Amino acid sequence: RKALLEADVNYKVVSEFIKEVKDEAYGQEVLTKLSPSQQLIKIVHDKLEELLGGGNNDITFNSGKPTVIMLLGLQGTGKTTTAGKLASLFERRNHKKVLLCADDIQRPAAIDQLEEIAKQINTDVYIDRTGTSAPNIAKAAYEKAWKEHYDVLIIDTAGRLQIDEPLMAELKEIIASIPVDERLLLVDAMSGQDAVNVALSFHAQVPLTGLIMSKLDGDARGGAALSIRKMTGVPIKYAGTGEKLDDIENFHPDRMADRILGMGDVLTLVEEIQEKVDEKQTQKTSRRLMNGQFDLSDMLSVMKQMKKLGSLSKIFRMIPGLPKFSDEQLKAVQDELARYEVIINSMTPQERRKPELIKASRKERIIKGSGRDASEVNRLLKRYDAMKKQLPQMKSMMQMGQMASMFTKGGSAK
Repeated sequence: RKALLEADVNYKVVSEFIKEVKDEAYGQEVLTKLSPSQQLIKIVHDKLEELLGGGNNDITFNSGKPTVIMLLGLQGTGKTTTAGKLASLFERRNHKKVLLCADDIQRPAAIDQLEEIAKQINTDVYIDRTGTSAPNIAKAAYEKAWKEHYDVLIIDTAGRLQIDEPLMAELKEIIASIPVDERLLLVDAMSGQDAVNVALSFHAQVPLTGLIMSKLDGDARGGAALSIRKMTGVPIKYAGTGEKLDDIENFHPDRMADRILGMGDVLTLVEEIQEKVDEKQTQKTSRRLMNGQFDLSDMLSVMKQMKKLGSLSKIFRMIPGLPKFSDEQLKAVQDELARYEVIINSMTPQERRKPELIKASRKERIIKGSGRDASEVNRLLKRYDAMKKQLPQMKSMMQMGQMASMFTKGGSAK
């Protein structure tokens, strides 16, 4: 109960869930290899996974015609950015040819924003600035997608500050004008009960096929996902985990159950590492560590690889068993790592290989070149010495997660 409430699950949902778990747990035989408490955790985990939707919640792509995805949501929820995130995900993981459609004619800046996002991810976008209606734009975009053999058409629709009749009427007209396969509502995972109310209101007017939860990298461990799934019955299909255009992932109920129970999400972290980290460079650094070699170039390499995975708070939440740090503490550490990177980049290759050469005159040059003060350079060198002394322990550590943990020891996150 405590884990669910701390994860921001609706109190009514928690009460119903606890009752269901009790009913299932009474009289159940304990598996040979599990203790009674472990058996109970397994029951809770399995029930959570079932409640979150179980199995694969991904969309099914059409064959021979475009799969049309319509993005819905209130103004300010991040629909336009999410349209770009989805396009990037489909092209990167599913190898689909994607066409974006700028259909938010209520906010002219949204058209410019989607055009800029399309350039960043090298994706085509359909734009019409003639003043025609949203349904006509959607229809023209669909015709283009059909004729030019696009696999996916993503329509960025208009939002409002609140749900109103003109908004719903426009959405219904778009649905009537083209064959929409997926109606995905974007909701903020940090907004609690408000997210549930928005989803219920949209679903009553425009039947939803799925939800996209944004800000699932925030403090709430995903409890809002459980509440919204239980109270709306609409499956969660994707999860936004940051501000970058590749910070979106398929929603996995089993992994979200792990997060809600505070068990981390190692599988997602592994996928992130496989997708974003330079495997050859990581293997090279690992071999050096295993051979007892570690210099400032290796330290810089580790920091750069970690940075590709996103914020430290995001990484730490995925790794079970790490000490708890506040977002403020982790941000302080992340800022310090950024300063370390600047300092190391101000060193010569020889100084990186042999930090013991860095005496007064060299240190003065590095301070001037990096724009940092002497205390920060000294702190970096002390941190390096401490890490080098711990090389034997590093061999048995999780490469990315525990290396990140080591940076917090004795640093800003105390």
